Amino acid sequence: MEQGPPPQPPEQPGAYGQPGGYPPPAAGAGYPPPPGTGAGYPPPAPGWKGYPPAAGYPAGQVQQQMPMVSVQPGYGQQPAGMGQPAPAQWMPAPPPVSNCPPGLEYLSQIDQLLVHQQVELFEVMVNWETANRYQVKNSLGQQVYFAHEESDEFQRQCCGAKRGFTMHITDNNNTEVMRVIREFKYCGGCCWCASAGPCSMEITVEAPVGHVVGHVKQTASFMAPEFDILNEKEECVLLIRGPVCICQGALCTGDQEFKIMNRDETQEVGKISKQWSGLVKEYFTKADNFGISFPMDLDIGMKATMLGAVFLIDFMFFEQRQQQDDDHHHL
Repeated sequence: MEQGPPPQPPEQPGAYGQPGGYPPPAAGAGYPPPPGTGAGYPPPAPGWKGYPPAAGYPAGQVQQQMPMVSVQPGYGQQPAGMGQPAPAQWMPAPPPVSNCPPGLEYLSQIDQLLVHQQVELFEVMVNWETANRYQVKNSLGQQVYFAHEESDEFQRQCCGAKRGFTMHITDNNNTEVMRVIREFKYCGGCCWCASAGPCSMEITVEAPVGHVVGHVKQTASFMAPEFDILNEKEECVLLIRGPVCICQGALCTGDQEFKIMNRDETQEVGKISKQWSGLVKEYFTKADNFGISFPMDLDIGMKATMLGAVFLIDFMFFEQRQQQDDDHHHL
């Protein structure tokens, strides 16, 4: 038995001009018809004043539009620590200060400095000594200066931490405002014979370049390291007294403090601290962190000289210690 076609559903109301649709409005009335149709929308009723305002807004008041954001905040920006370091935030430039070496005006406004040595990935991977670089920041984490080492390649590989170097210190305009110079002394560093010139480690600080503002010189001592901080006339102004035992490791994670004393050793006026950086960073790299504190009203030249003392202490006690650890590790 043959079956007929399936039953069709009833026709629904359609568009204008289709069977079962609404009747078209009177010709000539309303808006122009949409494309492809023969009729338009009906005109508004006489006296129609538009739709009522949205809830929460009084009639006649236009809702304020939000400003357009062309880029979503944070969209497409890589967070800090995800393979890309955050850009350095520099300390705002201070106003000029009388009787101050150009570029050292920053030091007139601070009583603390943080010195962070940068990690050199090439040095970590291949154990090849590279020139050191440091960021110098204030207590707010704003960068004040940047320091980079200039030294002989042969001395870096063969003489290690005893090498001579010139540390160039630049401001946020990449202008060199200070220079720290240490001569190469192969026999230097022993605290017992530091009274002899060839055995005494020392640095000279220039600010601006070519004008000496101070020196830091190692002096003879029995066990704890000692230094004299000298002015441009090589007159002793302050003293540095280091700890008897300089040790940092898994069982010794405290800060190593080098106290800044007045010339009579009756008062502590400041401090240079080698800060613990964490077990992984301490063992696998030689990137060290230091903190410096000094009186706010201390002579700016002496503040600059204390900053130079950080580089001397780092090379004498912590650069050498890391190199020895690497040598023992590769034996």
